[in-house]
Amino acid sequence: MHERIDELDAIHRTLHEGSDPAATERQHAKGKLTVRERLEALLDEGSFTEVEGLRRHRATGFGLEAKKPYSDGVVTGWGTVDGRQVFVYGHDFRIFGGALGEAHAQKIHKIMDLAESAGAPLVALSDGAGARIQEGVTALAGYGGIFTRNVRMSGVIPQISVILGPCAGGAAYSPALTDFVFMVRGTSQMYITGPDVVHAVTGERVSHEELGGADVHSSVSGVSHFLHDDEESCLADVRHLLSMLPANNRELPPDEDGFDDSTDRPGDTLVNLVPADPHQAYDIRRVIEEITDDGDFLEIHERWAPNIVCALTRIGGQVAGIVANQPMAGAGALDIAASEKGARFVQLCDSFNIPLVTLVDVPGFLPGTDQEHDGIIRRGAKLLYAYCNATVPRIQVILRKAYGGAYIVMDSRSIGCDLSFAWPTNEIAVMGAEGAANVVFRREIAAAPDPELARARRVAEYKEELMHPYYAAERGLVDDVIDPRRTRKVLVDSLRMLRAKHAELPRRKHGNQPV
Repeated sequence: MHERIDELDAIHRTLHEGSDPAATERQHAKGKLTVRERLEALLDEGSFTEVEGLRRHRATGFGLEAKKPYSDGVVTGWGTVDGRQVFVYGHDFRIFGGALGEAHAQKIHKIMDLAESAGAPLVALSDGAGARIQEGVTALAGYGGIFTRNVRMSGVIPQISVILGPCAGGAAYSPALTDFVFMVRGTSQMYITGPDVVHAVTGERVSHEELGGADVHSSVSGVSHFLHDDEESCLADVRHLLSMLPANNRELPPDEDGFDDSTDRPGDTLVNLVPADPHQAYDIRRVIEEITDDGDFLEIHERWAPNIVCALTRIGGQVAGIVANQPMAGAGALDIAASEKGARFVQLCDSFNIPLVTLVDVPGFLPGTDQEHDGIIRRGAKLLYAYCNATVPRIQVILRKAYGGAYIVMDSRSIGCDLSFAWPTNEIAVMGAEGAANVVFRREIAAAPDPELARARRVAEYKEELMHPYYAAERGLVDDVIDPRRTRKVLVDSLRMLRAKHAELPRRKHGNQPV
């Protein structure tokens, strides 16, 4: 028995330390942690339990029969983050470059199935070279099993992909199917076809970073939700994100008991923070800081589609998702990217019982032939569909302008928000007063002896009649016009009231949303 235990201990040491010290040195030389070091940074100390650590592949040919390392290049298991259960798998780049083969894939399938059965989040630490070419179609079939499970678990348990190295070809589709994607600058790359293939087909020369680096996917493509400079801060942020997500779709997000921030803290700063002039820009993040607990929030897609801000936060200890127009970027107008960003976030919050707070200051949808030709009608409808389909508590706060179709889309009363509040600076209308006057009184203004004077008179008349702060409230489209300084207290009280909200959609297989 002692001999057998010694043998087992030796195998476990090889599993933890790696069979090739040179491979570990190469990993560190690239500024990357090993898979075991990543697990230690992500999970609570001593909480990790490994599954199928002794698994080996059974492939033959191309020299594989002589190379059968334990784990087959992926570590799977479960542990805890802040005491809450999490399932995880991580590629070990030191073994076959983290490439996926039959046994490798089956280990991932098993841990995904366990995560689904246990109703706990799944975190994937990706650092692999794609399909194991020597194993042929069985490797490709392994990816198919992963994709099927990604989709089956979508909206059931939170799925987080952390890209910590290459993620190429079919492997890139799994992160795209998950709820969140993290990337690290300088070491993470994602693309369907690499630089060599691009050059062979198109003649274009492009580097790995230019084609699919972390900066590209965080600011241009929108594939990555979070960008970090190193793995340690990246994994720390994964832990922070998990602290605001429920274990599954049957639970509410975890409250923060005993938080220090007062629920009725006066927001005096808000009075001077948002200019009354609708044409003057300001940073909506400052507003979010004033209404959230301790001014803390986790922004999603910070660098992509900056004209809309999506963030997870706590208000009165309760997790909430914030969707807000950003006047500092494109005047806060909705365009294709902003609509898709907002829609994806609204769907995420609705999937995991996270209430929505929408801060509105929107001049409309961005005009232009590029937007129209690229499908702003269809793609902008994604945000409308997501809001209309959401059954979580929904609260709208109109800060300043709310014009046209964009006002409707930003969770107005007409599409089902539970409560709508407005500041005294609100302007809710089909369009701005200047534009409305030019359309409605076009002939009169053109025929006037002094067109500018006539236009100014009609603009003032339109504002007085249809755009005064209480017009929407008088017609039941706004529940109350509130003092900006009371915004935090109003939100805290409203979220508490709506906490037990229950709503059901009609029975159907699924909707046909404008994807």
